Amino acid sequence: MSVEPVVSSPLGHRRPAHEKDVEALEFIEEMTRNCDSVQERVLGEILSGNLDTEYLQRFQLGGKTDRDTFKAKVPVVTYEDLKPEIQRIANGDRSKILSSRPISEFLTRQDQYLLMMFRITNCSGTSAGERKLMPTIEEEWNRRQLLYSLLMPVMNLYVPGLDKGKALYFLFVKAETKTPGGLLARPVLTGYYKSDHFKTRPYDPFNVYTSPNEAILCPDTFQSMYAQMLCGLIMHHEVLRVGAVFASGLIRAIRFLQVNWKLLAHDIETGTLNPRIADPSIRWCMEESLRPDQGLAEFIWTQCVGEAWEGIITRIWPNTKYLDVIVTGAMAQYIPTLDYYSRGLPLACTMYASSECYFGLNLNPICKPSEVSYTIMPNMGYFEFTPHDPQVPAYPSLDLPPRMVDLANVEVGKEYELIVTTYAGLCRYRVGDILRVTGFHNSAPQFRFVRRRNVLLSIDSDKTDEAELQGAVERALRLLRESNTSVVEYTSYADTATIPGHYVIYWELLGKDKENGPSHEVLDQCCLTMEESLNSVYRQCRVMDNSIGPLEIRVVKNGSFEELMDYAISRGASINQYKVPRCVSLGPIVELLDSRVVSAHFSPRAPSWTPERCH
Repeated sequence: MSVEPVVSSPLGHRRPAHEKDVEALEFIEEMTRNCDSVQERVLGEILSGNLDTEYLQRFQLGGKTDRDTFKAKVPVVTYEDLKPEIQRIANGDRSKILSSRPISEFLTRQDQYLLMMFRITNCSGTSAGERKLMPTIEEEWNRRQLLYSLLMPVMNLYVPGLDKGKALYFLFVKAETKTPGGLLARPVLTGYYKSDHFKTRPYDPFNVYTSPNEAILCPDTFQSMYAQMLCGLIMHHEVLRVGAVFASGLIRAIRFLQVNWKLLAHDIETGTLNPRIADPSIRWCMEESLRPDQGLAEFIWTQCVGEAWEGIITRIWPNTKYLDVIVTGAMAQYIPTLDYYSRGLPLACTMYASSECYFGLNLNPICKPSEVSYTIMPNMGYFEFTPHDPQVPAYPSLDLPPRMVDLANVEVGKEYELIVTTYAGLCRYRVGDILRVTGFHNSAPQFRFVRRRNVLLSIDSDKTDEAELQGAVERALRLLRESNTSVVEYTSYADTATIPGHYVIYWELLGKDKENGPSHEVLDQCCLTMEESLNSVYRQCRVMDNSIGPLEIRVVKNGSFEELMDYAISRGASINQYKVPRCVSLGPIVELLDSRVVSAHFSPRAPSWTPERCH
């Protein structure tokens, strides 16, 4: 009798669920056991493949591909540093600027994991929230697919039987466009879903989705969500895991069900598709699966009618074993809501990736959200790290370059900013993610995502920093001049108690003429002016994705920010060093401010947004 192999490693003495899993798990072990030598090989491959590029030639490497020469001559850069080269590529220059291989498209960068779209129109400046164009080459899709192929073999070690059912994943494409030179610019996930790697993927019993490709690839968000939810309801007994890319996306799907369950139940009862679903490819594929089912329609009525939505995921999809969503970083704010809807199902964070590069995976995907760590796979790119201390600038001067640490030499407990060199031609690029080392798997470090550098507010894929928020407030203040009113102080809060979440701005006003203060309509317009001032990602989330609600200004009583300072000082803050925080998140502080609200105001309409508008 044959004996199934056992993987003996920190992954645990667990039997792989499938014979092909053994190869994937052994590959992880090989890469992580030889982390430093793999990194040395990867850098050599990247440099030797791109030595004839215009970018590397300006640093006079002399044909050398070793680490010491690379670090001594090639500088650490930001997006702003590379913007002239990226602009040339976007405008149609096909010479070997950053990569020796042809740039196949641009992937748009907006978040620490996997995000979305842009249009180049001679934009100036790049705020924390604006999309950045990341050049990529065709071969990179193979490398990304390799990392995807490792996820289920790891998950199968912890959750058995995933080949006995299906995954209800709410997956969407987002807006894409072309640069002036004709290259596509789109989110990395949109590129992946539209690639043959996804569309013509071979059958895998561990990766069967309830959603047909036609529904995922539909650019209309409502039609796509409707079709995916309908399929998930029809196959509700087959669903073993429910997910979306981000926690906010899954909550938005549940909210969609709250609003549209009667329409969905009607379609199931009658076996007909809502006429609002006009996409011909969706209508064609739904004809194959949609049949009258009065019993299921009654079940949906029973579960969805009324206000009791606690545990709705496990009630409608009773065989769900876990939720597959990102709940690290800014997404952690959604954990209580997910627990409410799922009755505390495990939350699986499986991988760490961005538009610049796919980095690694979680080798313990069913751990608590607070314990999520990602093991960096050293074959994905060349990685360096700058020690991060909020009190000390990482890049103090041009004359004193930052101290860099190799992947294998980071220290447990310390925080670092991630620097990446990719096969597509990015060299020593500051990704902007702050990571904390939690341990090692073999010789490969494991990191916990801490935050994006300089990000203040985030609800979904949006990222707003302090400078951008300040600029938005300043523009709104112009509307207060007629009433001789100014803002004494302000702070902000990402309110995720509503669905969708929204930005809340607390204002303490000072009016020279108390009898002629700003009207309710003027303050509503202040909300809209702020939204118009925010970046294109925020506005897309508001206009196209409906993943962020209208911005709200809450006017508080005079003296409220003095009380806020008193509270901070009573908790140990120094009165000499105290500054009003531009963003608050602690419950007692939010409660203090909310208890002093005298009026609340919302944007009267959505801000303007089109794919062509970049600022």
